[in-house]
Amino acid sequence: MLGGSAASYACIWYATETTGSPLSLALLYVLAFLPTGLLSPFGGVLADRFDRKTIIVVSDMLMALAGVALAAWVLFVGPSFLPVALYCAAYGIVSGFRTPAYNATMPLLVPARHLVRINSMDTLLGSISLIAGPALGILLYTSFGLQATLFMGGAGAAIAAGTMMLAVIPGDHAPQAQTGAWASLREGASTLAEQRGLLVLTIGVSLGLLAYGPIDSLIPLMVSGHFGGDGYAASLVAAVMGVGLLVGSAALMVVNPQKGLARVIVVAAYVVGTGAVASGLIPSSGFWVFVVCIGILAIACAWFNAPLMTLLQRNVPEEKLGRVMGLFTAMSGMSIPAGTAVGGVIAEVTGTPLFFLIDGIFLLVLATVLLLSKSIRQIEAKPAE
Repeated sequence: MLGGSAASYACIWYATETTGSPLSLALLYVLAFLPTGLLSPFGGVLADRFDRKTIIVVSDMLMALAGVALAAWVLFVGPSFLPVALYCAAYGIVSGFRTPAYNATMPLLVPARHLVRINSMDTLLGSISLIAGPALGILLYTSFGLQATLFMGGAGAAIAAGTMMLAVIPGDHAPQAQTGAWASLREGASTLAEQRGLLVLTIGVSLGLLAYGPIDSLIPLMVSGHFGGDGYAASLVAAVMGVGLLVGSAALMVVNPQKGLARVIVVAAYVVGTGAVASGLIPSSGFWVFVVCIGILAIACAWFNAPLMTLLQRNVPEEKLGRVMGLFTAMSGMSIPAGTAVGGVIAEVTGTPLFFLIDGIFLLVLATVLLLSKSIRQIEAKPAE
């Protein structure tokens, strides 16, 4: 996570520094997330058919090779937008197979009563990487060039593959019958559709990611274009966002809610929407107010993934969990690049601050719809085991 965060942020800042275009940043996010959305349903099918540990290790090894190869390209040919785009695309392709296998493995290792805590810990580890990764990425980028950060991304993936090889996963699932891929996808979709409240909540979270994607991608441009900040200012905002995610994740780990997880997601949507609206109204002299808004917004962002992952892991049969996780990963993976692409186009016309305001209003409306949904109010997590 640390190596990938450093490399990804350096790529984003390289595009910000050399192009200054919302569309260029949007393209990177599309390349990073669209392949995940397209491939993760099939990755979920593979996770139910084959050994999940092997899928995770192979995915990490492929990402390691991509990072080292692209670092060598930049070293010998020179930096350009193309290797940056290819790194993002490689990340998206690999995640399409790794993420469903990883999420479907969690219930094999964790008692149901601790799933919220462990899913929150996963978010917390990502938060630590968000805090340290951007600073490390900027340091390597400014000191040694883009190739150093890409190499760091490859090295981090190689270490992940090596440690995963040492992991022991007890009670791994039995491989499923070799039915057709499309039949397996339909079965996963019908499994999720059987629980209306869970389906509506999953769609709602995906729409929330549709709105969040452009916020995340446009933060560097907001810092440089609206507030006149440099790379270190942008990395500071990214670090504050990581701290917020860490605080939010730690709070969930301590509280460890067993019920009312859907309400946690609704509250999170209200807070993120309010933070986005406030950010869009801040004048160019209010950089530190913007930093505070992003920090509060980030705390609530940590309250989406762990509750929804726990609801899915508790309510979906283990033998079908890979396919359902693949479908959710696809929905979220398609939502982020779609929202980022549309948001980039809108921001080109409206300007970044006004876009933050519009996007925040959309999130507030979405939160209200979820709050009023009867099927979501009826969601109850299975008793902890």
